[in-house]
Amino acid sequence: MTRKHLGFLNFGHWIHRPGAEPDARQALDDVVAMAVAAEDAGLDGAWLRVHHFQRMFSSPFPILAAMAARTERISLGTGVIDLRYENPLYMAEAAATTDLISGGRLELGVSRGSPEAALDGQAQFGYALDEGQTWADVTRERGRRFLSAVRGEGIATPDLTSGWAHSSQPLRIEPHSPGLADRIWWGSGSVGSVAGAATDGYNMLSSTLLLQDDGRPFHVQQADQIARYREAFAAAGHAGPGRTAVTRSAFVIQDREDELYFGRERASRDSSGMLEGGAARSGPTYAGSAEEVAEKLAADDAVAAADWVLFANPNQLGVEYNAKIFAGWAEVWRLLGWDA
Repeated sequence: MTRKHLGFLNFGHWIHRPGAEPDARQALDDVVAMAVAAEDAGLDGAWLRVHHFQRMFSSPFPILAAMAARTERISLGTGVIDLRYENPLYMAEAAATTDLISGGRLELGVSRGSPEAALDGQAQFGYALDEGQTWADVTRERGRRFLSAVRGEGIATPDLTSGWAHSSQPLRIEPHSPGLADRIWWGSGSVGSVAGAATDGYNMLSSTLLLQDDGRPFHVQQADQIARYREAFAAAGHAGPGRTAVTRSAFVIQDREDELYFGRERASRDSSGMLEGGAARSGPTYAGSAEEVAEKLAADDAVAAADWVLFANPNQLGVEYNAKIFAGWAEVWRLLGWDA
């Protein structure tokens, strides 16, 4: 039997259910309750998307701490924190604090981020590119500094005249949470981006969208991405294997309500187009009975290769409906023998 981790990825839309008014408080209350429901259903992870200047989750650490306070076992993650908006050392403090509160259950995904609503969002946060810089370069460097901080490496020069510094050794970020550095993921949207993530020592998180398309099925291209990441991770000489995660859309149709929401997705296929000036391909939604969804997942090369599979959940349909979805996913995992 193969142990494969199962989690939800919550997009955090501020709508409790179709036709309702946007309600941030309700969305926040719901995601905490959904983490509890996911743990009860036997899922391994509750992950959040992070977006700025939109009616979605934007400040993950208070939410993750609240989820930690209501759960005991389930991992708590992000997919992903946009480093264009972050001070890496402040984020390292917040991450370590939250990880300690959770008992070492954070799985933090970070990256350059995705297309967004704001044209000048980073500038409004006080961040701008210098001449010749790209956000890819800047966020990679911020990620390295963040990793250095959560690893407990010395950062600041001690002031021995202050009365507070008791050693001439560089000061690390506090608090320090041992093991957190091994649970940081880089969101990779292409085969080419995985080499840098592997070299820097991240785990690799891939979504339902690849910023590439060579005409082959989505899951085949993504499986190549995973294989290249693992080769690069091993070549970099890191201890232990790097972990990999993929994101999927999947729904077990159990009743008429499910059929109304997701029945049309039974025939879903890959889709391709252009994004940010380049070819892109996204994967299908898997919908059907538990047996049908299990069959589709078993034929997915990237799902077979990954350590984690995250399913995007429709949080706007409320806690009770999502709890039913989680139970359906857990049944699929049992059918596939991935819960052993």
